[in-house]
Amino acid sequence: MAASRVLLLLSGRPVSPSFTQSVCRLLGAGPGLGPWPTHCGFKRGRLVLSDRPFPGASTTLPLQVGRKGSGVGGRSAVGGGVWSWRQRPGSVRLDLLPHRAALPDFCPASEALNQTATDPPHPRQRPPFCPFVALDQQQLRAGGTELPTNRGVDLGVAVILQSSDQTVLLTRRTSTLSLSPNLWVPPGGHVELDEELLDGGLRELWEESGLQLPQDQVSWVPLGLWESAYPPRLSWGLPKYHHIILYLLVVSQESQQQLQARIQPNPNEVSAFMWLGPDVAAAVATMEDGTETRHLPQELPPSILIVELKEDGGARRLALPVSTLLRTTPTTAEGKERVSSGTKFALRLWLQHLGR
Repeated sequence: MAASRVLLLLSGRPVSPSFTQSVCRLLGAGPGLGPWPTHCGFKRGRLVLSDRPFPGASTTLPLQVGRKGSGVGGRSAVGGGVWSWRQRPGSVRLDLLPHRAALPDFCPASEALNQTATDPPHPRQRPPFCPFVALDQQQLRAGGTELPTNRGVDLGVAVILQSSDQTVLLTRRTSTLSLSPNLWVPPGGHVELDEELLDGGLRELWEESGLQLPQDQVSWVPLGLWESAYPPRLSWGLPKYHHIILYLLVVSQESQQQLQARIQPNPNEVSAFMWLGPDVAAAVATMEDGTETRHLPQELPPSILIVELKEDGGARRLALPVSTLLRTTPTTAEGKERVSSGTKFALRLWLQHLGR
């Protein structure tokens, strides 16, 4: 089995979660609804999560298990501005949830540790279709199809790139990709072995969009963690991919126009790209899976401008109906264009960071 990219320390004992195990469930074991303080460390391609402090932990994650039927809530603002992890070492507090997490609070490590157990929990609803939460290993095996036994949980990073005029970049994955085809997502991918977190995010941004951003010209902050399965529903088939994805907000000093002039998308991975402002992003972020919209809010434009790549290597500007971005995860596998659930989650965190 390959080296574990996500490692858990449960009661001080190292555990490498298997492909079929829910990381959130393992960390949230215990009576009640939580939250359970979960401590986190990241070093060179590996994420370490624990239910208690450990040497090298730089982040504290209160784990909140969602209650069926509970609403979506949480704090909507943070103090201070965007900061660089390397410039200001400390503790970031997140809620690790299956397909959910909350905005980090910015405070010294000792304060974060003291506040974790006493702060009110953030109510969340666990998505009913998450394969690793909906079924345990015995039920999955009963389906008649073998799941991977020699794989663990993979680690990924995704970059929410914000321009100086407060728009964010999303890319549409090509329809030929085996993982999440035709979905609108931020640039991202696997964190390589021995790779630092920000290095991995900026590398993926460059590989997919052609944008090279020197570290000394950006500010960044981790937004949240997302436990991702693909296919996302058991009705689509048994899961083939299992990731913990860390979303990073990277704030550029360049405007949208300046960044767009330098974009050179990789046609093997990207079929189109667009810039979202806060108003449209807010509408997209509120479209929870399991809900549908039949009427576009009056304050929204009917369409948004995107740049689509052509087969001859060129590009063209198109007006994409905003209703396309409001689609939710269908119950059956299909290739319809939509925004991924994880991206909606990341957009919510970005908007909270803006204080909206």
